[in-house]
Amino acid sequence: MHAITIAAPGGPEALVWTEVPDAEPRAGEVLIEVAAAGVNRADVLQRQGFYDPPPGSSPYPGLECAGRVVAVGDGVADWRVGDEVCALLTGGGYAELVAVPAGQLLPVPAGMDLATAASLPEVVCTVWANVFMAAGLRPGETLLAHGGGSGIGTMAIQLGRAAGARVAVTAGSDEKLARCAELGAEVLINYREQDFVAELSVATEGHGADVILDIVGAKYLARNIDALATGGRLAIIGLQGGVKAEVNLARLMAKRGSVTATSLRARPVAEKAAVVAEVREHVWPMFADGRLRPVVDRRLPLPAAAEAHRVLEESGHIGKIVLTR
Repeated sequence: MHAITIAAPGGPEALVWTEVPDAEPRAGEVLIEVAAAGVNRADVLQRQGFYDPPPGSSPYPGLECAGRVVAVGDGVADWRVGDEVCALLTGGGYAELVAVPAGQLLPVPAGMDLATAASLPEVVCTVWANVFMAAGLRPGETLLAHGGGSGIGTMAIQLGRAAGARVAVTAGSDEKLARCAELGAEVLINYREQDFVAELSVATEGHGADVILDIVGAKYLARNIDALATGGRLAIIGLQGGVKAEVNLARLMAKRGSVTATSLRARPVAEKAAVVAEVREHVWPMFADGRLRPVVDRRLPLPAAAEAHRVLEESGHIGKIVLTR
């Protein structure tokens, strides 16, 4: 098979389409012939040498894909050769074949093409695991999603609205904020021109955000705590703004707030399967009935992964970038 390999950490040019040994399913795994793979910030970090795959997993980038089942390992009962699926991966999506634990597969939503389905597993599972399973967003609460124009952001807006929450977002351009509004965001904050803490306070009459989904990390930590409502929950899922920051514990205690910081990639197989099962039960029906819709900015050929990374790092896109075969 062919896969995108990383001979040495570096810029987008480090991604090379190369012939490699075929992936093979182990017991409990399914082999997928990849039709498309989603592109994520974690892939950029891996390319740069900052986010190595967990031991025993594929060395190739790609945390989500869609395609067709071409083989099943021992002990797999729920999937058959020929099934169209999308999958949450530990790695290896930028390839012609990838093996994945059966519990991390989802059926392609009815009427959806494979390239679009490839944009879903990582963002949907990330938002569900953090905003709902960890932070417990409830109807009537306010959700603040940083990076509203990103793949994570566009999905968080829709899931927040579907849950009956009021959604606020930050984004870096009026074009992105306009798209966020179309998806259901009510409070629109241009972080290049406005102070999100002040703007959120005005919009919520001083209440703040009950849940904050943060992709920035250290740079926003103090201000995120300021923006929390009493009893608010801050879920950190990205470190684009650094990894180290001081916390004013008195301020956090006064808010009776909580902070969680998670990733999906390194979780045990059973934990990822539990997230996927909840997503299949609670989220997947909303794609079928139209309450949720994927937001795909563009599709590029899989061998052109370097160009996809350049687009992602320039941050001009809205929604997901997908690589197709």
